[in-house]
Amino acid sequence: MPKFQQFHDADRGVLDSRWMPVYTMLLQTFAIATRSGIEDLKRIAGAMNTMEVTIKDIARRAKVSYATVSRALNKKPGVRETTRRRILQLAEQMSYTPNAIARGLVKKQTQTLGLILPDITNPFYPEVARGIEEGADERGFSIFLCNTNWERNREVRYLRLLAEKRVDGIILAPIDNEVEALERRLTGTIPVVYVSNAPVGTRHSFVVIDNILGGFLATEHLIQGGYRRIGFVGSTEDSLTIEERLEGYRRALKKYGLPVEKKYIQLGEFKEEAGYGIIRGMIEGGDFPHAVFAENDLLALGVLHGVKASGLSVPEDVAVVGFDDIPAASYPEVQLTTMSQPSYEMGQKSVEILLDQIQPLYQPPPARIQQIYLKPRLIVRRSSV
Repeated sequence: MPKFQQFHDADRGVLDSRWMPVYTMLLQTFAIATRSGIEDLKRIAGAMNTMEVTIKDIARRAKVSYATVSRALNKKPGVRETTRRRILQLAEQMSYTPNAIARGLVKKQTQTLGLILPDITNPFYPEVARGIEEGADERGFSIFLCNTNWERNREVRYLRLLAEKRVDGIILAPIDNEVEALERRLTGTIPVVYVSNAPVGTRHSFVVIDNILGGFLATEHLIQGGYRRIGFVGSTEDSLTIEERLEGYRRALKKYGLPVEKKYIQLGEFKEEAGYGIIRGMIEGGDFPHAVFAENDLLALGVLHGVKASGLSVPEDVAVVGFDDIPAASYPEVQLTTMSQPSYEMGQKSVEILLDQIQPLYQPPPARIQQIYLKPRLIVRRSSV
């Protein structure tokens, strides 16, 4: 018997040494099973069977068709209410869990979205994310959150990873302004909506704030408060946001006949410490602006603390205006004047647009591209009056 001889030495009547490890493992397994007891094995087997419950198992127990179970579980019409309740009760008793992979293959959707943000430590972005997550959850979608930390290689890697995960759509707060450089990285088959920032010339949908208007209103507020030497503090990150807010700053100065002095336009990292260091350096140098419009509230908080650490007062010596209206801006000890943008609404609107573009094959074509500019609102507090 050739097959038997493959693992048995017919001449010596012993198991071939090559198969000894397998034989030993079987003996050890049997010994463990004996010590653990047959009941333990039954419980393990029962747990494994629970994990594998399918709609076919429920259909057999309920004595109905697979299609009936599917309709009942997915809350579709065509099932008697008594039958639906019996199926749902059985599904609960049998600990049925829908197979997301199988459902995705049938629907050609995974019910997941990707969200790529540049800095989740900035209080502005969690509020955007909250609007997106809640809007997605209402429509039965889950979110994969990715933080690029302002690194392009991370952004590229996450875009590739989300495509591999077969997400149904992506919401992206991009780092790049250059539309061609950015959109070469996008997978053409996955719908994309930009949030908070969008490259000029994009054909994708986006929801952003009118940054030029915001920069103009913030600077105009300082001018109307009697300040003439007004500085701008921004981040060095290459984003359209800073360019537009700086443009609004320039337009306000020009409208009121004030010079744009390059020495009062200072850039640093996207951190509170950068704003602190910039204003301290200018004050110590003896030539500093009497009012500052900061690109965002983190930089504005740094400026505010830097002014006070230099022995000066806010707003008597240096007035400060930020942008974003993060929670810390309204603290009693801060009272930062700022441009408020509806971050939660921005998130909700972006996911609404994206989900409207994700359509099953049997529905009408995806909704048209929507490019929305939301208006900021000036919140006046103690730092400027």
